Amino acid sequence: MSKRTPSRVGRRALAVPAIAAVVFAGACSTVEESDEETIGTGVTSEPCPDAVNPDNGCIYLGVLSDLEGGPVAALAVPMNEGQIAFWRTVNENGGIGGYDIDVTANTRNTAYDPQRHAAAYQQIEPNILALAMSLGTINTEAVLDQMDASDLVAVPGAWWSGFQFPDTDLGLILESGYSYCTESVIGLDWFAETHGKPETVVTVGFPGDYGGDSAEGARLWAEANDVEVSAQIDSAPNQIAGNQAAAIGQIVSLQPDVVLLAVTPAEAAEIVAGSVQAGYAGRFMGSVPSFNPALLNTPAAGALTSLYNHIGPWQGWDGDSEGITAIKESTGGTLPSNQGYLFGWTLSYPIKALLEKAADEGTLTRAGLRDAVEGLEVDYQGILPTATLGEQPSLDSQSATISVPDPAVELGVRTLVNDFRASTEIDYSGPCSDS
Repeated sequence: MSKRTPSRVGRRALAVPAIAAVVFAGACSTVEESDEETIGTGVTSEPCPDAVNPDNGCIYLGVLSDLEGGPVAALAVPMNEGQIAFWRTVNENGGIGGYDIDVTANTRNTAYDPQRHAAAYQQIEPNILALAMSLGTINTEAVLDQMDASDLVAVPGAWWSGFQFPDTDLGLILESGYSYCTESVIGLDWFAETHGKPETVVTVGFPGDYGGDSAEGARLWAEANDVEVSAQIDSAPNQIAGNQAAAIGQIVSLQPDVVLLAVTPAEAAEIVAGSVQAGYAGRFMGSVPSFNPALLNTPAAGALTSLYNHIGPWQGWDGDSEGITAIKESTGGTLPSNQGYLFGWTLSYPIKALLEKAADEGTLTRAGLRDAVEGLEVDYQGILPTATLGEQPSLDSQSATISVPDPAVELGVRTLVNDFRASTEIDYSGPCSDS
């Protein structure tokens, strides 16, 4: 750890594009007003590689993601692109506290494998102030104890309910939006309001990952509404399971009114199309990672557009918020491959708010960031309602966007309703599942 006089940095005259000046107002820090600041691991007086602001120091953030070869790479790659665009925009507006932010020098591909995730964490941990992305519930859990020992906070690419409670996330996770558990509750309330209260529900998911949390949310919703859960079908990515024939067989046999899918896009398309082809006559609700617009170019398109609805944690590409406008501006007119780009951008707001708070308090250290999480207010520029981290979560404050696949709109999903909230009450005083 070293002491650093702030007047050495952050004095560069800023050239701020008009739209970005509105979007990132407040990104410039009050570092000149502080007498002295404390900086730590992952923070240097030297500029970032290829710095936007050569007079600034550099804050290094790490990225552990499925960038090639894993089951969620199709979403994770544009997610990473969205994060890079977010921080490029922050840097173009002067950075934070006299520092630019680097999110590329310590990026590693984990292929969504917990062992590779843990090994990559060991490689980059000595170089970073925090993790801008830790993709996957089980992958993040694999390094949580090490993060605790190092006071390393992280943005999760996951919505496990345990990441919303300080006792289980150890005050280290900067979550955004609902959890997989509350997603199921909100989604099933929308289904009941729109299509009538179902008599039977089936869940399909990956146990030990987000499938368990999603299934438990469905069970709690069903219990509160006196509805039968006909089956919790545990599946696995096709890389492991080979195909989804077993799940399809159970769905067709049970004929539930609605099937809740907590799987990745390829498996979702196979289950939806295969079940309908085999005679299933109900509908599907899909968890946040279950859709990719590329599916609309497959034989599953017809079944998806007519019988599937997607549940999302925030406004989609057709949203009208200030944040969605900023995201579209960042692309330069080139449409991303899917809404992963939007996810990467949106998930970055909490750590930006945290860095700004720590910079203002003169404590750009891991411990300083961890201490600043409690009570941290995050403004998502309308993509999500403003949130406060480090507090007991409430289902009442969580909402979802319900969409339908539509090849006629950009990125292939059309919003049906935004900011939809649950009417069912469940006990949400702790995590819904172990993971």
